[in-house]
Amino acid sequence: MRFARLALPVLLLSTTVVTVPASANSLLPHRAVYDLALDDASDRSGITGISGRMVYEFNGSSCEGYTVTFRFVTQIQTSDVARLTDQQTTTFEGGDGETFSFVTRSFVDDQLSKELRGNARLEPDETLVDIEEPERQEISLEATQFPTQHLLELLDKARAGETFYETTLFDGSEDADKVMTTSVVIGRPSTPTANDAEAEAIGPLKQDRYWPVDVAYFDLTTGEETPTYRISFKLHENGVTRDLVMDYGDFSMSGTLVDLSMFDVTDTCAQ
Repeated sequence: MRFARLALPVLLLSTTVVTVPASANSLLPHRAVYDLALDDASDRSGITGISGRMVYEFNGSSCEGYTVTFRFVTQIQTSDVARLTDQQTTTFEGGDGETFSFVTRSFVDDQLSKELRGNARLEPDETLVDIEEPERQEISLEATQFPTQHLLELLDKARAGETFYETTLFDGSEDADKVMTTSVVIGRPSTPTANDAEAEAIGPLKQDRYWPVDVAYFDLTTGEETPTYRISFKLHENGVTRDLVMDYGDFSMSGTLVDLSMFDVTDTCAQ
């Protein structure tokens, strides 16, 4: 299951909220906490309930690079058993979008089930991936982009009024051995309404515009024409995402923003 793909850019805080104006190409360092719940499940999935929490922390700038720490904890219930999963991911992406490192540790019922660690870099005609764990290997993939550049491209398209485009992405998820094709649909910009369920959590962003976005991820190496994963969300201009729906095919879950704090921004470019 592609739980890590928020990093998504996407996928994503201090208790003091600092309002920082976002320039056309800046992303706001922040910590976002989401409550997770089952949205829908088919009989084939066997899932009767999901609850959990996701914490996404984004830091950095185009000068110093971008760091994301991400934790995704879920209790998945079936008619026979309840299982606790805990995925912990840390990534670093160079400010120029040319390098990317990733570490993911996955636990099932408090037992380590998998550790994935590696680095990737962009060359003129390829993406070179050096995996260190679980076993050393080097992989050559098609030239693509990494998560933060993927998010910046999405924001540029949204500001330009584009409503649909396709691109590719390497994010180090699953076995870190493939480039995903993404189809992105961008809705018309809006601002939060008074009855917005996340109005209290977004605090100073409640007057800021956002775009409804739907991203479908395809693994074209399998020949399948249906997405392996889909996520819809509201995207604010500074990169904050909320009101998530993550669709894994046989089931989907929602992510509701319950806490948001922004880190103070230092202009390292000027130093």
